[in-house]
Amino acid sequence: MRFARTAALLGVALLWWAVGPLALVLAAAALCSRRVREWLRPTRRVLGWWVVGVLAVAGVLYVLPDGWVRLPPGPGALVTPAYVGRPSILPAGEVAAPLGDSPQVTTRSYGAPDCRDVGFDPRGRLVTTCGDVLRLVDPDSLRQLAAKDLPGGCPPVFTVAGGRVLVVAGGRVLTVATADAEGAPDLTTSAAVDLPEGGCATGVGVDRRNRTWVSTEDGRVALVAGDRVRLLDLHDRVRRPLTIAPDAVYVAGEHALHKVIATGDRPVAAWAARSDGVERGSAPVVLPSGLVAVADDRDPRLQVVVHRGDTGAVACRLELFDDDESSTDGGLVAADDGLLVLNQHGYDGPLSTALGRTTTGGVARVDVPRCRVSWQSDLDAPSGAPAVSPEAGLAYLYTKRHSWLGADAWYLTAVDLRSGRTTWAQRTGLGVLADNHHGSVALGPDGAAYVPVLGGFVRVADRS
Repeated sequence: MRFARTAALLGVALLWWAVGPLALVLAAAALCSRRVREWLRPTRRVLGWWVVGVLAVAGVLYVLPDGWVRLPPGPGALVTPAYVGRPSILPAGEVAAPLGDSPQVTTRSYGAPDCRDVGFDPRGRLVTTCGDVLRLVDPDSLRQLAAKDLPGGCPPVFTVAGGRVLVVAGGRVLTVATADAEGAPDLTTSAAVDLPEGGCATGVGVDRRNRTWVSTEDGRVALVAGDRVRLLDLHDRVRRPLTIAPDAVYVAGEHALHKVIATGDRPVAAWAARSDGVERGSAPVVLPSGLVAVADDRDPRLQVVVHRGDTGAVACRLELFDDDESSTDGGLVAADDGLLVLNQHGYDGPLSTALGRTTTGGVARVDVPRCRVSWQSDLDAPSGAPAVSPEAGLAYLYTKRHSWLGADAWYLTAVDLRSGRTTWAQRTGLGVLADNHHGSVALGPDGAAYVPVLGGFVRVADRS
């Protein structure tokens, strides 16, 4: 039969897509037969055509602009559910979040860009930093509208506030507009302020008086008003983003949680609550009651500590999950006047979840007024932060399921905030490129959910 070997290889590829890496194991086992090896041995002509074909596909993908092709399909499409659960029943048009009504998944490939956070400009377009590139992305198609190279040296941090994008990169605070004079998509630097030399920036935010705050790894907090920069040295080491509150700025360092206020145009330390050498954990979370919470990776268990905003005194302290199997890397968000905490112990990168594996997992909701755990789930959201929609009563997690067949299926999972029950879950992709790798879920003004993943971006929205 002509092209029999090509048909056999295509058949293996189809089985790989359908059932996952198990197909490759079976194919490798078949190669133990000498007759199979001799039959599959290609001629030079066939081998040449395969090389030409692979190079042609790679060349097309290389010259195409970022965001013009979907994420490539991964293995395990027929052995992992595409959708589970049922839609949430809420009045249409009143909730800016997906409710699971025949959700549509859009993906775009950006070539492993390492994007982790997403913001939205006044026109609802996505703003993100991927490595040393600032990107403006269409919210519907996920195609790139504009890109801007940033100064290197340190990972950039950014925020979107007051219709402008603020980026800290290369020791400068850049104010970037997302449209030109005629309103077309563009990324143009309209102002730049130099920061004093020091450590890399860990966070940036804007307060209600339109002043810019920056935190750095070496424990300094900068207050930028116009072209004037004033510094406060916290005498601490900071690895987590700062958090802006209506009346203050909160910074979680290795040795203390710091509250910083502005006196005139100067940053002033209000209080520091000692934390005894905690290197990893979450950024501070400010609750509607004015309490401030932080998740600290402690030995032997993850701790959630809630402080009074006025004095820094501890109002609540809880240990969560199991000994030596609990930690978080940004997985703490507010849920009404409570907290949602993700256990991300065991995630050290994409290999941690490869070939169907999962991490320790676990999700808990903390009732802060009563200082107790309301519910706990065994869902596995290996990295990044969830998004919460109080109107829908749902939390949106980016989760992964364990598979004995080695299939790596990733899901946007909606969880009921009151009970912890999974309401629905939509598969967003298969394979390592669908891993969010510290990318956080964001809810857009159009009611869609967005997730930066290793290979690009994912959008999940209810049917129109």
